[in-house]
Amino acid sequence: MNGQITDCYPFPSPHPKIALYYVTYLSDGLRVKGLLAEPKAGDTYDGFLYLRGGIKNVGKVRPSRITQFASEGFIVFAPFYRGNQGGEGDEDFGGDDRYDAFSGFELLVNHPRVKEKRVHIFGFSRGGIMAIWTALQYSNATSIVTWGGVSDVILTYEEREELRRMMKRVIGGTPWKNPEGYQNRTPLYHLEKLNAPLLIIHGKKDRNVSIEHAILLEKLAITHGKKVETWYFEEFTHYFPPQVNRNVVRELSAWMKKQT
Repeated sequence: MNGQITDCYPFPSPHPKIALYYVTYLSDGLRVKGLLAEPKAGDTYDGFLYLRGGIKNVGKVRPSRITQFASEGFIVFAPFYRGNQGGEGDEDFGGDDRYDAFSGFELLVNHPRVKEKRVHIFGFSRGGIMAIWTALQYSNATSIVTWGGVSDVILTYEEREELRRMMKRVIGGTPWKNPEGYQNRTPLYHLEKLNAPLLIIHGKKDRNVSIEHAILLEKLAITHGKKVETWYFEEFTHYFPPQVNRNVVRELSAWMKKQT
């Protein structure tokens, strides 16, 4: 069953009040790995699906980041995506690996300490498309946040020359030779199906994922009459200064908990 945990081992936690676990779970017939973070105290919490950016060893899930969100009062699960850190299959940048995000959502829905109908979705960088796809798949998602998130895979190919070789390899050519491969990875074409409230966070000086991704997502969400809020930061790039980052984490966590 998708989202079923088959192995779960304690993992060293950088936070004394948060327990970390190295998890193997089922996704589309594959055994995929991920990190699960749970507050040690208390009973039930909202669930938080953390969808990482990058690919392979770029943008790996960091225990400190996962425990940071868990300390805000969430049970957090972060898939590594297929083919990473001992998981089966091959990561393919928003293709079939989106099912690893879907199965991660199922894992949280079925977690005994996650409140019923209270699972949020968060995507950073490349995780933006994974988050949107997951929110489109699950109308019962409580909220969705994208932070510096990709929303258009063709735009990523145009902007990031150093990623083109990888994208041609995993997607199967350029956007002109294989337009379907890129369109099938771009959730913007299906935004009318979005049900969850959407928060978009982006630095206007971001050179990794341009502000155009956020603007496209915002405009289409508004066009389709969706509930959307934007936090745009004039002075920041893809990575925010540590203190600002901590403040934004607290604020987005509070925003999530207000959603119904």
